[in-house]
Amino acid sequence: MFQRTALQALRTWATKEERKPLVLRGARQVGKTTLVGLFAKEFDAFINLNLEEATHAQLFTNSTSFEDMLTGIYAKAGIRMDTRRTLIFIDEIQNVPDAVKSLRFFYEKRPDLHVIAAGSLLESLIENHYSFPVGRVEYMAIHPCTFTEFLGALGEQILVEQIEQLRVPQSVHSHVMGLFRKYMIVGGLPEAVARYAKYMDWVKLNDVFRDLLAGYQEDMEKYAHKEKERDVLRYILNYGWGAAGSRLQFAKFAGSAYKSTDVGNAFRTLEKALLLELAYPLTSTSFPILPDTKRSPKLLWVDTGLVNYVAEMQERLLFTSDTDELWNGSIAEQVVGQELLGSSTQFGAKRMFWVRDARNSQAEVDFVYKYRSHLIPIEVKTGDNSRLRSLHQYMAESKETIALRAWNGPMTSDTIGLASGKSYTLYNIPFYYVGQLNRLLEEKYFLLQ
Repeated sequence: MFQRTALQALRTWATKEERKPLVLRGARQVGKTTLVGLFAKEFDAFINLNLEEATHAQLFTNSTSFEDMLTGIYAKAGIRMDTRRTLIFIDEIQNVPDAVKSLRFFYEKRPDLHVIAAGSLLESLIENHYSFPVGRVEYMAIHPCTFTEFLGALGEQILVEQIEQLRVPQSVHSHVMGLFRKYMIVGGLPEAVARYAKYMDWVKLNDVFRDLLAGYQEDMEKYAHKEKERDVLRYILNYGWGAAGSRLQFAKFAGSAYKSTDVGNAFRTLEKALLLELAYPLTSTSFPILPDTKRSPKLLWVDTGLVNYVAEMQERLLFTSDTDELWNGSIAEQVVGQELLGSSTQFGAKRMFWVRDARNSQAEVDFVYKYRSHLIPIEVKTGDNSRLRSLHQYMAESKETIALRAWNGPMTSDTIGLASGKSYTLYNIPFYYVGQLNRLLEEKYFLLQ
C-alpha cells in the first residue's frame, strides 16, 4: 500500500498532551481502515475491533463497567494490559451506541491509550439516534488521494518532491500535466489508485467504481425512510454525477419531475453521508464568511474518478484534443475543488465560491480560498486575461492584492490594472500546484501584508 499524507496528521495527534479519542470521518472507501493499519505499525500493540463482528460488538454491549469492558478488549486481543504503547481501533463504531458512549470514558479514565474510531457513519448520520460525546473526542477528515499521493503510488517520488517545493522544471511541465490528466480520470479513491498503479490501465478501474456505486445504492435503499426518498436518492445517484462542478437548481433537477424540496433533502442526505458537498456562494469579498444558502449551490462530488465513470467521461478526457474545453469545463472545477479539500484533514472545512450581489450584473468566481485573514479568489480557466472579467470584478471590490488562476500552463504572473486605478498580481498556477496553495501563498506572503 502506498503512503498517505494523513499519516503525519495522525502522528501529530498521537503526540498531543491533551489527546482525545480520534474519530475519522470520510465517505466509504476513502482509505480510513487502511490508513490506521499503516499507522498501527508505529505502536507496540494494536487492537483492531470491527463492530460488524458480533464477538467484538459484545465487548461493549455485555460489559458491566468501563473497566470490565477494557479488560475484555485486551483479553480478546490476547494482549497484556501493561503493554507500553497501544493503539485501539474501533471500526464501524456507528453499529454499537455503547461503543460510541465508551469514548467518553477512554478520554476521562485512560487518556494514555491511543483510541481511534471510524466507520462509514452513514447510519448514525441519517438516523441521528445518537451522537459522539461532546468535548471528549476530536475529528479528522480523510479524503481521497491527492495528486501527489497519486504520483507517489506511481513511483514518481522525485516529481512529488518538486511539486511540494514548487520547483517543477518547465521542461517537464507537459509530462506532469499528462499525469494530472490521468489523475482526473482515475481519481483519488485508494483502491482505484492502487489498481491503476499496478496495471496502468483505466479500463481495469471500472469494476472498482461499479462495486462502490452499488454499495452506495444499497446504503440508500436501506436507510431512506420512505419509498419517495429512495426514489429521489436513486435518481441522483444515477444522473447527478454529470452536474459535478456546476451550480444546481433543485427544481426539475436533471429533467426529473421531483419537487424542489424532495431533491434538496436528498442532496443533503448524500452530503451527510459525505458523498458530496453543496458549496454555497459568498456575496462579499471580505470577512465574516457568510455563505448565502438562498442561492444555488455548486455540486462537488467526493471523487472525480467516480464522476468520470458514472458520467461516461473517461474516454473523452483521455482522447480529447480540445485542451481549452478540457481545462475550462466543469470537470476541471471538480478536480480543483477536490485538490483544495484533499490538502486538509480539518473536518467540516467547506469550499466556497463568489457571486456578485448586484442587479443586472452577473459575476462568479470559481473558488475563494481562505488563507489566514485573506480571501483569495481562484479562477479555473485557460486563455488570456480578457476572459477573467468576474475575477477582475472580485478584485475591484476586494482589499486583496493577489489572485490565482488554475490553468494548464506553467507558473507565471501578471500585473493587472483595473479601471479604478487599482492593480493586482495574478498568479497563473498549473493544476498540479493547486494542492500546495498554503506553501505557495506562504512564499508570496510579503505581498499580503
